[in-house]
Amino acid sequence: QSHFLSPLLQAKMSRPVQARRLEGIDKNIWVEFVKLAATYSKVNLGQGFPDFPAPEFLREALTRALGGENHMLHQYTRAFGHPPLVKVLAQFFGKLLGRDLDPMTNVMVTVGAYQALFCCFQAFVDEGDEVIIIEPFFDCYEPMVKMAGGTPVFVPLRLKAPKDGKLMSSADWKLDPAELASKFSKRTKAIVLNSPNNPLGKVFSRGELELIADLCVKHDVLCISDEVYEWLVYDGKEHIRIASLQGMWDRTVIIGSAGKTFSATGWKVGWTVGPDRLLQHLRTVHQNSVYHCATIGQEAVAQGFQRELMLYGKPESYFVQLPKELQQKRDWLVQSLEAVGMKPIIPEGTYFLVADISEFKSDVPDVPNSDEPYDYRFAKWMVKNKGLAAIPLSAFYSEAHKNNYNNFVRFCFAKEEATLKAANDILQKWKKEKTSS
Repeated sequence: QSHFLSPLLQAKMSRPVQARRLEGIDKNIWVEFVKLAATYSKVNLGQGFPDFPAPEFLREALTRALGGENHMLHQYTRAFGHPPLVKVLAQFFGKLLGRDLDPMTNVMVTVGAYQALFCCFQAFVDEGDEVIIIEPFFDCYEPMVKMAGGTPVFVPLRLKAPKDGKLMSSADWKLDPAELASKFSKRTKAIVLNSPNNPLGKVFSRGELELIADLCVKHDVLCISDEVYEWLVYDGKEHIRIASLQGMWDRTVIIGSAGKTFSATGWKVGWTVGPDRLLQHLRTVHQNSVYHCATIGQEAVAQGFQRELMLYGKPESYFVQLPKELQQKRDWLVQSLEAVGMKPIIPEGTYFLVADISEFKSDVPDVPNSDEPYDYRFAKWMVKNKGLAAIPLSAFYSEAHKNNYNNFVRFCFAKEEATLKAANDILQKWKKEKTSS
């Protein structure tokens, strides 16, 4: 049959199909490392999700919503957030920020914090706008800025290592005030702040936040504040919300996540909190992209927050219990990694711990003619030879700075005891091999 087709019908498309905004952002660290972990790892401390159950009260709320009498929970709800959820978020964050929030205009629910970020960049960033990103950064910030037509401008946290041989802390990674100030210009539209920071676990101090706030006010710049790990702060540290600082409420969008708050990352319920003059533009993007998040998930998260509002600050609050548990897990992993010769950087918050792997250079074979950073080679070697998966830290840096930070890998400690014990067994065995060789 085919020889009867006209040449026009047989011709393949020759024009480029890919939109220009996708150029150069098609590579993704997660695709490669998730596949490696699935193939080789016995213990996966790579991707950032808990393998322990979400709290019982949350799962019960979902079951009730699913099997209950209210059949409307299976239908559309309000596009910008299920009314019970925006109402309780407004009460809760109103309490934390010390201001009256309107659930209809100061809160919007998104498909996870990921979509909240996407809405911010699409709503605020124009061709030629600059967006300041503090390194190391959660890796989607850079492609999202570029897809919106903006230019990312990077400023690294600089390591000031302790002299006394003590273990480093994420607090030892600091902004250089003069360097940060030099990145602000007429073209700067926004700065992305992530505190507590993924991957380092750094909790920005009040002084650092005031520095950022003063520059935002001086240069009339927006702040996109990614606070998904707000409840996961350790050692009695305090998470300070930059929107509560002078002059910042009016220019800040706060981003939160039920996935991280309630250990249910697959639910993909997130939110933005901020002034109506900013959120109205997010609503436009949200309405014309995903439109709406799953009603039933929003209903269950609303019930989770109602419980937490009642128990706020009490010992039985999940927001009090979870960081206690995770701090113990962090400390176990720190000891296990130290034993094998890695130098962990003690995180002040989050699910993550970064460790210095400079001592292992002789163990990892060189790949001739490869420009792959050492931490990538180490992480691949470790998963294939030891069965332990982690993520190279240089994945969280811009192309220009990757090679300055390639002696570290990131581990996730938000795991069941059994998982961390299995990781410890691998590390102990590795330690024996090292001492006997």
